[in-house]
Order: sequence, then C-alpha cells, then structure tokens
Amino acid sequence: MRHYLLTIFFFLAMDTSAQLTPYELSEKKETATYHQVIDYYKKLDEAYPQAKLLTCGQTDFGKPLHLLVLAKDKIFDPAQIRKNDKRILLINNGIHPGEPEGIDASMMVARDLLKGNLLPENVVICIIPVYNIDGSFNRTSTSRANQNGPVAYGFRGNSKNYDLNRDFIKTDSNNSYSFQEIFNTWQPEIFVDTHTSNGADYQYVMTLIPTQKDKLHPVLSSYLTNSMLPSLYSKMANAGYEMTPYVNSIEETPDEGIIGFLETPRYSTGYAALHNTIGFMPETHMLKEYDKRVDATYQLLKIYLDIVVRDAKVIGENKRKADEDARRQESFVMEWKLDKSKFDLIEFKGYAAKQKPSEVSGMQRLYYDRNAPYTKQIKQWNNFVPAGMVDRPIAYIIPQAWSRVIELLKLNRAMVYELTEDISLPVESYYISDYKTLTKPFEGHYLHSGVKLDTIYERRNFYKGDCVVYSDQPVSRYIMETLEPQATDSFFNWNFFDSVLGMKEHFSAYVFEDAAAELLKKDPQLKAKLEGEKIKNAELKKNPEAQLDFIYKNSDYYEKTHNRYPVARLTTDIKLMLK
Repeated sequence: MRHYLLTIFFFLAMDTSAQLTPYELSEKKETATYHQVIDYYKKLDEAYPQAKLLTCGQTDFGKPLHLLVLAKDKIFDPAQIRKNDKRILLINNGIHPGEPEGIDASMMVARDLLKGNLLPENVVICIIPVYNIDGSFNRTSTSRANQNGPVAYGFRGNSKNYDLNRDFIKTDSNNSYSFQEIFNTWQPEIFVDTHTSNGADYQYVMTLIPTQKDKLHPVLSSYLTNSMLPSLYSKMANAGYEMTPYVNSIEETPDEGIIGFLETPRYSTGYAALHNTIGFMPETHMLKEYDKRVDATYQLLKIYLDIVVRDAKVIGENKRKADEDARRQESFVMEWKLDKSKFDLIEFKGYAAKQKPSEVSGMQRLYYDRNAPYTKQIKQWNNFVPAGMVDRPIAYIIPQAWSRVIELLKLNRAMVYELTEDISLPVESYYISDYKTLTKPFEGHYLHSGVKLDTIYERRNFYKGDCVVYSDQPVSRYIMETLEPQATDSFFNWNFFDSVLGMKEHFSAYVFEDAAAELLKKDPQLKAKLEGEKIKNAELKKNPEAQLDFIYKNSDYYEKTHNRYPVARLTTDIKLMLK
C-alpha cells in the first residue's frame, strides 16, 4: 500500500508540475531559464506519449539543441509523417533570448494541447524551446534598455557574440548547423520565429513580418496574401489583439508610412523561403506589459495551428507544387529592390509623435504621447521587384577543395555528385571585376556587395572527387542564391571564397621590362590594347609600373585563377562519369 501511495503521489506531483510554467508561477513577471524550460518539456515527454523531446545536434555553448514534437498518433518519424500526408508546423523560440515571449508561450501551448487532448490529426507541431542557448545563460535585466520586462532575460549575442538571426547562410555557429539539420529533416510547410520589436510606440501589442510575398512562389504568395494573412489578422482581432504589419518606418515615426521588411536568406524566414516554406516573425511591442506580450504570442501560436489544421490539404499541395516547379524554373532573382511607385493605404493605430525639451541635452527630443492616440490611414510600401536575374545552368561544378560549401549544400538536401575521373570541360567562368566590401566587420565578416562579373567561356580541368550539383532540384533556389556570387547572401558575399581575390605571383619590374617589350613586339593586338587604354586613362599613361602591370595581366604570365570564382557553370548537357 505504501509503495502504491508513493507511486500515486509521484504521478500527481509530476502532473502538478506540468500544470503551471515558471512564468505562470512567477505571477507572469519572469521568463523561464534554460534549465526550467528543458525540465518542463522533459516532464511533458514523460507524462504524455504524444510528446517527444529530441536532442538535435550541438550548439556553441556545448549543450544540445532540443526539439519537442507533438503528434496525436505518436508517430515521430518525419519521413513517415510526410508519407502520411500530415503538415509540419515548426516554431522557433529564443533566437534572441532577450525577446523571450515565445519561450513562455510555447510551453503553455504545448501543455494545453496535451492536457486538453487537443492535438490535431493532420498537423504535427515541432517546437525549438530555446535556440540561442548561449545567450539565454547571459541573463540580466538591462541588456534591452527600452524593454518593459520581464524581470530578467537573456542576451542577443551567442557565446561567439553572433546574432544568430544573421547566420543562416554563413553558418558560423553550431546552432545554425543544428537548426538546418532540424529544418531539412522535418521540412516544415509553415515556420514561425518569435521576436520582440524595437522602434516607434503605437497601440498594438503584436506586429507581424511574413515572408516577403514577392519572393515566394506565386502559389505560396497567393495563399499567404489572400487567405492566411487575412485569417491571422481577423482571428487575432477576435482574440483581443489587433495586429499591424511590422512598423518599419520610412521616416523617424510611422506617420509618413512604413516599408515591408525584405528578409534576405541570412534571416530565419529568408532562409525558410529558399525551401518554399512560408515563414513568419511575430514581433511583440517592447513597451507593452510582459504578460500581454506573452498572451498575444500564445494566442497567435494557437491561431497559426488552427489555420494550418483548416488548410492542411491546400498548404501541402502548394508546397509540393512550389518544390516541383523549382526543378523546372529557368531564371532566378538574385536581388530585390523596393518599388517606391506603389503603396497601399492601411489603417494604423498610433500615438501622436511630439517634441519637448530634453532633460539631458536641453534640446528638442521625440516622444510619443499616449494621451493622444489616433487611428488614421498611412502608406505602406510593400512591393519588391527584381534587381538582378540569373538563368540557371545545367549544373555547377565545385572543386573539392571548397569542402565547407559542399558540406552546406548537402546539409540543405542538395544532391551532390562526384566526378569519378579527371576531365576537361567547356564551362562558364565568372571573373570578379568589381565589388564593395564593408570597412568594419558585420557578424564576423567583411561582407561584400555590388558584385560585378565578367563571364568567360573557357575550358577548365576538373579532377576525380570534384563535385557536380545539378540545378533541377526542389532546393534549386538555395543552390542558386548561395552559389551565384552576385546574390545578396551568396557564399561569395560572406567571404567563403576571398582567397581567390589575392594574387600569388607577380614580377620584378627591372626583369619584366625586357619581357614586356618583347611581348609588345610579338603581339600587335596587345600593343593596341595598351595604347587604347592609355588614351582612356591619363593616369596609366603617366605610370610606368601600371603599364607593366597591364601588360602582365594581359599575358600568359598572369595567373588564370586570380579573381576567378572557383565554382564553374556547366551550360552544355555533357554526360559525366559520376557517383
């Protein structure tokens, strides 16, 4: 009897511990610590067979990245889930641990779904409890100077001081690598990454960044714009939390209008879009009370689930069509720009922006008067148009030396083949003719932009073990936007190939003078080219060293690999011996 009572007591205690989260036990003033979050999910795993807490790779902090999977039928194999034609909703929390609403809201959502036996038949929910584990341990109450609670919270940077929401292409962190393993294993149709905003003051608790509609496959864009977003806005209003698009003001205040957020692939939702996954960054307002921010996030997560359950069939069909069309797509956009000629008028509930003397400087300063709320129409610029297009090649050939590039392609489900013999092939080669580089590092990199290319058709030697990546794949957009150097977040722009930008050989002028003179005698075209360049460039005419350098770089002495982008484009359908 005593053993029986102890057993009953154990299960009652376990059930009680699963009832209230640390956030709720703190009277909704504190966010859970990392250990509290994982312990809570472990207890859900123990108490409910429909919940499974997985460990999925390492982080920079030396702790594993966890994934809680909620499945009504207790099937936790992603391949079988896809075979059973179920949708997968992936929720990511704590990428910025100082913005912890999603951490606390997800714990309550998971509990309520399990305890109420409310898990849907046709959708599996995957929750990353805390993504930036590193930053969650760097816990203070001051790192977000403008934020209203909770009592203490984590830090934006991880243990390498990376902002992990800039790391989804360059993958400098183990966190990013493990996330991509999760993403490509589970292949979610809908992805949500929870955040808290900074910026202007206004009446809304919740704002929303969806995947930029113009970047998506048309069938995904149409569903997002015409069905999912209207439902999200309507249902959130009914839940007591009217939403507005993320307040990305064109001027200092939103009165003059807002601009749609263009999330490039460095961001989580931009990365998701490369895989034809519709993504969202909900952004609660940092000045609203923490309990309201958590509740708004809780309501929104439940509404996402309701919509995915309702539209499971069409969401699945849309994703399959987008993936299949990606195989056949001939041209891809590498860069986007805002179309400033088009805007919409949207209703916006803000506070009057006013000026008053600063108690610090004595000069005029901005403040928002919460005693002067307004509702009015403002402009929203949210149309983006292509700024650069590229036709896809038949395949890319990547010399095996560039192993990091090959590794990330494989991680993202690109089929990568290896040459089984040495071969000489006619290919398109890019030569980097110009680019801009930041003067200060951004997220650990001197990021390139404004890349200009010269395309040369040439025969190049490739070797057994070099890799071939055909472009007609469901993940062709990931392949194109990482391997085309002019793409905004290409591997080239993130400095993966910087070593090719430096020359390894040169000449001694006093020796090369005689060789240069001989070259000009033997090659009238080279001489004419030099004379023409001197006419166009007065500085060259006055600089003997520069003239020698010009001759050198237009001769066989000049190394062919300088500024040559290592990845070649195969544009002719040639049968290759591959494994």
